Amino acid sequence: MAGSARADEPPVESQVLGILVGRGQTLAVAESLTGGLVAAAITDVPGASRAFRGSITAYATEVKREVLGVSGTLLAERGAVDAEVARQLAVGARRLLGADWGLATTGVAGPEPQDGMPVGTVHVAVSAPGEGGVVAQRLSLRGDRAAIRAGSVRAVLALLRNELLHADFRAGQDTEQNGEDGCLQP
Repeated sequence: MAGSARADEPPVESQVLGILVGRGQTLAVAESLTGGLVAAAITDVPGASRAFRGSITAYATEVKREVLGVSGTLLAERGAVDAEVARQLAVGARRLLGADWGLATTGVAGPEPQDGMPVGTVHVAVSAPGEGGVVAQRLSLRGDRAAIRAGSVRAVLALLRNELLHADFRAGQDTEQNGEDGCLQP
């Protein structure tokens, strides 16, 4: 589905869920351009309910502001396609849905540019537990609308996996986690 894994490793969504379940942590998602595709990729994995709290599809700017708490000033000055907007979406999803980790996607899938940004401009973000911070990544994706949306899903899940692994490294923990399908070792 979302992750393009090598033949010898599970898809990225299975990897992140395995790590989260192993830690007893949860995940929430705020999606704009992906319109629920991140949540679909996660919930395609059997047992996802053990770690996945839910998602909010915040397609309209007002939903980003009024539901997820993105700064109205930020949205007015920079538009919705922005790294800081992605960060605030991830934090808002984590807060609103009571999760340990938050993910967010925002960008331009096309066919027309938006907020002065070309088609394929995407920002994804991960909000870590506690004071773990928020990291965002800018992507310049190519292809049609479906390809840009699919690439955004892969990218945000890969960013989460990397943040989970870095959290393990910083804590000096073993990154091997036991999941339903056996041992997941990213």
